[in-house]
Formats: sequence, C-alpha cells, structure tokens
Amino acid sequence: MSSLAVLIVLSAAVAHAAWNVLAHGVSRIGLPFLWWGAVISTVLWAGVIPFTGGIGSGGPDGSGDLAGFLLGAGVSGVIHVGYMLVLQKGYATGRLSTVYTTARGTGPTISVVVAVLLLGERPSGIALIGVVAILAGVVAVGLADRGTPGGPDVRMAGHRRRVDPGVLWGLLTGVAIATYTIWDAHAVRTWELSPVAFMVGCTLIEIPIYSISLGRRRRELAGVLRRHWPRLLAFGVLSPLSYILVLIAITMAPVALVAPMREISVVLVALFGVVVLREGRPGWRIAASLIVVVGVLLLAG
Repeated sequence: MSSLAVLIVLSAAVAHAAWNVLAHGVSRIGLPFLWWGAVISTVLWAGVIPFTGGIGSGGPDGSGDLAGFLLGAGVSGVIHVGYMLVLQKGYATGRLSTVYTTARGTGPTISVVVAVLLLGERPSGIALIGVVAILAGVVAVGLADRGTPGGPDVRMAGHRRRVDPGVLWGLLTGVAIATYTIWDAHAVRTWELSPVAFMVGCTLIEIPIYSISLGRRRRELAGVLRRHWPRLLAFGVLSPLSYILVLIAITMAPVALVAPMREISVVLVALFGVVVLREGRPGWRIAASLIVVVGVLLLAG
C-alpha cells in the first residue's frame, strides 16, 4: 500500500473509533438516535457531492452510472441498517470493548473464510495464522468479563450465563461488516462511483427504513434531538467520514489490505473502555485487542 493509502485508512480508524464511542454512550435510545443520525449525515454530506465528482465517473458518457449507483447504494443502505441495529443492541447489552473488538475482529476473518469457500482463494499460511490470532483475541475479550462486576458470570434464576451477549451481538455485527465491505467494494469499483455520493445514497436509503421501524417512537424524536444534538452532529460527521475514507482507500489498494488495517481502531476503543469507562481487567482487554491487531496485520501481510 502507498503511504497515502495507509494514512487514509488510519484516519478512518480514528474516526470510526470516535463515532462508536459516541454511539455506545446513547445506545439505549436506539431507533430515534439512528433516525436522526441518518438524516443529519445525509444533509451534511449531500452538500459535498458536487465537489467530489458527483455520483462518479462510470457510465458510457463518464457522467456516472445512475443504475449502478441506485443498486449499489440501495443494497448497501439495507445492509447498513442491519449493521447499525445489531451494533446498537450489542452496545445496549454488553461492554464497549467486548462488542467492538468482537465485531471488528470477526469482519476480516469472515471475509477470508468466504473467499476460501466461495471464491476459491487460497490465503497464505501467514494469513491463516492471522485468522487464528483474531479468533483467539476475540475469545480472550469475551472471557475478560468473567468474574468482573456485572460481567456474564452473574447468576440469573439459579443459572449461570455462560455466553456474554456482547460477544454474540459482536459476532452478528461482524457478519454485517463482512457483507457490506464485500458488496461496497464491488459497487464502487464496478460502477466507478464516488465514495461521498455512495455514502450519502446509503444514509438516504436508511431514513425511510428507520421511519417505518419507529412506529410510536416518533414522538421521541424531538426530545432526542433537543438532548443529544451535539452527539448527533458529531455522529453525522464522523460516521460517514470514517467509511468514505475506507471507500477511497479501496479505490487505491486491495480490499484484503484495507479491511484488516482499518481494525487498528480496536486498540483505540479498548483503551477508551479501560481508561474512561473503567472496564474490568484492563491488562487483559488491552492484550486481547493487541492480539486482534496482530491478527489483522498478518492478514494484511
């Protein structure tokens, strides 16, 4: 990868870690926050489209492939809704570093497995070692809560909760990450779409889906905006920005390198969980997150 591509991916990792910290802080709000996030993201970034190449250079006349844009952004928007919903559920039921590390670690791993089983790719031995390292790190993060206050070892109705729900929701989030990463890379490259326009198309698709899902919770929208507008504004900037940077990097370097490298954000979130949220077993959490990072770097190698 070029130095510019590496810088873009690392910047995306910082932005991604930042908005996930914001989302964790208001995770129990759920749909009203996500609705406002989609609306604000669309409004803020739509104004940037004319200065970033319109919808892209694809199509016979170089003015952009409208059909490709609609299909690509439409499918991606639906996948991103699923991703946001399971991520929010995970943050509402589990610890920040547990959910985030599990989700971000399993995404690249699933991509490798899919490539082997469906695409006939044969990763190197180093890449397979990376997969094992990621899985080990994810399991270690899941075990970090055992024996800590409020962790998954608490007894309920005389039974021991054996599986941390944060790990389960993190795994589901990882599936969504792998799905949209593969699809989005295909869409941006095949139809030569502008990353900014593509991201705005995704958030625009999310708005009616969230609107339908809100139901009676529509009455909460005004209150959520009034209480949390600073978080919503930051989310509206950082969430699209983090993925726009990834899409730009995908046009400059292979997905197999970009997708793993962006997971450096795992360390940043783990540090936040330890330093700010005072999550238990700090040494264990940081060590586990570093194992995940080693794994993704091996995948990138």
